[in-house]
Amino acid sequence: MASVRNAVRHRILLGVTVFSATDETLMRQALDLASAAAEAGDVPIGSVLARGEEVLGAAGNEREQSGDPTAHAEILALRQASVTLGGWRLPDTTLYVTLEPCAMCAGAIALARVPRLVFATADPKAGAVGGVMNLYAEGMTNHTPAVESGLLQVEAAAMLSGFFAERRGE
Repeated sequence: MASVRNAVRHRILLGVTVFSATDETLMRQALDLASAAAEAGDVPIGSVLARGEEVLGAAGNEREQSGDPTAHAEILALRQASVTLGGWRLPDTTLYVTLEPCAMCAGAIALARVPRLVFATADPKAGAVGGVMNLYAEGMTNHTPAVESGLLQVEAAAMLSGFFAERRGE
C-alpha cells in the first residue's frame, strides 16, 4: 500500500492527477448522494468510502434530517464502513467526497487511517485540507492520507452553487 500512496503523492507533486474509471464511477455515486441530500433539504454533499470497487459506506449529508451537527456525509460513510469491516481502522480504502472536508471530517478521516482521500471541489470557507487550513500539514495528524482533488469539480461546484442560490431566492 505504501507504494500506491507514494505514487499518488508523486502524481500530485508533478501537478498531474490521473483518475481511474473506478474513481469517476465512485465520485458520480457521491454526486448522486449529494443530490439526494439537497432534495431532503441538506447541503448537497455526498461521500462514498470504497476498497477498490467495493463500496463499504456511502451517505449524503443528513444534518437537517437528523438534527445532528455531526451527520456530515463523510462521518456517516466512515461509520457505515466501520460497521461493514468490523473495526475503526479502514485500511486500503479511498474516501470520495464532493466537497473538501471540514476540520471535523478531516480529523475523522485521519483517525480512521483512510489512506486516500479524493474530493471534487475545494471549500474556501471551511475546507481543512488546504482551503482555510491544512489539517494534514506536516506533523499535524498521526496519519496523513494521500489527497487528490478536482475529480468532477465542475459538477460538484455547480450543484453547491445552485443549492445556495435557490436558498437565497436567486
